[in-house]
Amino acid sequence: MPADRFRVRVTKDHFVFCCGHFISYAGHQCERLHGHNYRAAVEVDGPLDPSDFYVFDFVALKQRLKEITDELDHHMLLATANPVIHVEEADGRVRVRYKDREWVFPRDDCFLLPIENTTAELIARYLAGRLLAALRERHGFTPDRLSVEVEENVGQSATYEWRPS
Repeated sequence: MPADRFRVRVTKDHFVFCCGHFISYAGHQCERLHGHNYRAAVEVDGPLDPSDFYVFDFVALKQRLKEITDELDHHMLLATANPVIHVEEADGRVRVRYKDREWVFPRDDCFLLPIENTTAELIARYLAGRLLAALRERHGFTPDRLSVEVEENVGQSATYEWRPS
């Protein structure tokens, strides 16, 4: 007999984070600086808790995701592991270089992400990693599956899925 499987999903209009960014692409090009009103959604799979009969508390899941998306909101997102876009911090500023192009931002206006590119896919992976750590540390909960979707425009999104190995 197959085991029951359960999934909870949360997406709210307040899981929106408005950010500037740009990406490198095709191995040798860099797009222009622009922004998105990103929106996140999360799904968590697992068994029902035997004492309260839910996978995970909706309220706590929404709070954890909101905390993370609020950190990103109204920042310039910069990937620190990009092989062709160079990010340097000094004197309260962030200097970003790609070939002959250069941008300088106030440090407080930037969110430096330990990712290779600020694509929706890698932002989703970053959010999932942060959310998984928060669920484990603050709630002692590790889901059977965690999925984070990042929408950068209506009808245009990317999803990252984590499962225990």
